[in-house]
Amino acid sequence: MLSQSIPSGFLLIEKPAGITSHDVIDQLRRVTGVQRIGHSGTLDPFATGLLIVGIGREATREIDRFLKMDKQYRATLYLGATSDTGDKTGTIISNLGPSQYSPTENIIQEVLKRFTGDISQVPPMHSAKKVGGKKLYELARRGKTIERRPVSISISNLALVSYTPPLLTIDIACSSGTYIRTLSEDIGNALGCGAYCQELQRTAIGPYRLKDAMELDMITTENWEQRLK
Repeated sequence: MLSQSIPSGFLLIEKPAGITSHDVIDQLRRVTGVQRIGHSGTLDPFATGLLIVGIGREATREIDRFLKMDKQYRATLYLGATSDTGDKTGTIISNLGPSQYSPTENIIQEVLKRFTGDISQVPPMHSAKKVGGKKLYELARRGKTIERRPVSISISNLALVSYTPPLLTIDIACSSGTYIRTLSEDIGNALGCGAYCQELQRTAIGPYRLKDAMELDMITTENWEQRLK
């Protein structure tokens, strides 16, 4: 009996909030019946947006090429407060409140210009980056903080979308390896009020756009092969 070949290719998935990137893989394994599945770069559970998923052996061998592509995000920052994780899922450790400090749009625009171009960034403790063979978030969960070396990143565009204190929404076009939570904190520090990332959506990976992605729950056993790129 001839063995049936397994289709291989890529799916553009719109990850919803509240689940991990690995949860997306698990659901697609159940839907497709394929165990060899990988993704193009982790999105935090609170984040939404584009996740490129490789289905099958050939696609998973090529998935790393997406990791090096530039990314685009839309982020909403909460000004006047900070979080121990840099996002809304952590413990809020200070809160000035909008009545105590609300920077003007002109001030915000000037600060955003300072973060455009080639800059350095210290990876957050709550990240999957490995230092000495240990993932930083694993150390953070044990209450440990270690020294991290700054890394060089590039931000080609940083645009103000909307501002209704205390919420500031920006569009970001950046190099691979940029931590948006850290960028949010750094912008908050530069504004003098602190900030954390309230909402985060990945809108593009290289030439691939979120508008071309399919909602995870819309992928079925009947249509997944037709959606392969």
